Amino acid sequence: MRVLVIGSGAREHALVLALRRDPAVTALFAAPGNAGITQHAQVRAVDPCSAEAVVALATELDADLVVIGPEVPLVLGVADAVRAAGIACFGPSAAAARIEGSKAFAKDVMTAAGVRTAHSEIVDNPAELDAALDRFGPTWVVKDDGLAAGKGVVVTADRHAARDHGAELLEQGHPVLLESFLDGPEVSLFCLVDGETVVPLLPAQDHKRVGDGDTGPNTGGMGAYTPLPWLPEETVAAIVSDVVRPVAAELVRRGCGFSGLLYAGLAIGADGPAVVEFNCRFGDPETQAVLALLESPLGELLNATATGTLAEVAAPRWQAGSAVTVVIAAENYPGRPRVGDVITGAGEGTIDESSAVLHAGTALREDGTLISAGGRVLSVVGIGADLAEARAHAYDRIASIKLPGSHFRTDIGLAAVEDRISV
Repeated sequence: MRVLVIGSGAREHALVLALRRDPAVTALFAAPGNAGITQHAQVRAVDPCSAEAVVALATELDADLVVIGPEVPLVLGVADAVRAAGIACFGPSAAAARIEGSKAFAKDVMTAAGVRTAHSEIVDNPAELDAALDRFGPTWVVKDDGLAAGKGVVVTADRHAARDHGAELLEQGHPVLLESFLDGPEVSLFCLVDGETVVPLLPAQDHKRVGDGDTGPNTGGMGAYTPLPWLPEETVAAIVSDVVRPVAAELVRRGCGFSGLLYAGLAIGADGPAVVEFNCRFGDPETQAVLALLESPLGELLNATATGTLAEVAAPRWQAGSAVTVVIAAENYPGRPRVGDVITGAGEGTIDESSAVLHAGTALREDGTLISAGGRVLSVVGIGADLAEARAHAYDRIASIKLPGSHFRTDIGLAAVEDRISV
């Protein structure tokens, strides 16, 4: 099987490493890739959001399977174009990708499917913002209704901060979604979905805020860990049966059945799981941890999903133990990051028995020097017999990496290790 991975982040680096372990994958390409991915796949230039360019590249490479990593190409219909060219594609249609591209659409689907989620209201007129805010609180959740790379959300007890964020979004021409606040720890559950066939992967927990102790603004994700020692197995089963399967069935009913990775972000409160959001692709940084523990051939799983045969494939097998991802971010992230700084100690991005360094915002200078080229620069993955050991391996590896002005959270997975999370 000849596989082309579309994307340039640490998520795509993790996908490439996992696909390399599949003996059925005989040729592996990535576009546009990054400096770390070049060590493991043939990297080609492409605009991921251009359906025409992606189809042309997949045809040139004689790809048997195209795997689309980021959400924007999916929302824009790149997967539709690949399939129309007769090439198997892992990733939903534009119609199904609205589950992430439009929070209003996602809410409508969940209502029809009978899935628990936060009460919400769309505001598209600045004159209506204050009255709408009065109907929420004392903790306000203010979201950009469209794609915002994980940074369009403000959760605050400060009404002025909530209003400022809503007003800024409206000024940019973006509708605002107000939601009631959901309590309880959050869970990310990735599911391979082929129509109404749903196959869950390991549950993970993301750390969205930039600072230790969940302080500061939201980011695209500063770290994650899997599995979750505090989450009962029956809760995962309930999420699949009560949330993901009904939503998958509702999308089929609407004529836009989902094919790819459906990511349910949930809060596990006193009344059980409630959906915070759905995404239409592998999440970053959770993917880096989840795929580090996968023993099954990833190419087989993705290809079966893409070709409508997921129900015929054995359930995924997992390595015992835990994995932790810690993101090293550039100076000033999640604001405008400083770029062009030299990175040392990152290595080639290979994964060994205890750690890996996956590239995201990196580039190579003409002389071969590795430099920063984005906000989230590296994902460092630690693997261990338990969560404490995985954390130790991740942070030991980070100690050898130097990037001027960079920052990372020191508490990824710590609350779980210290038994401070419960449902």
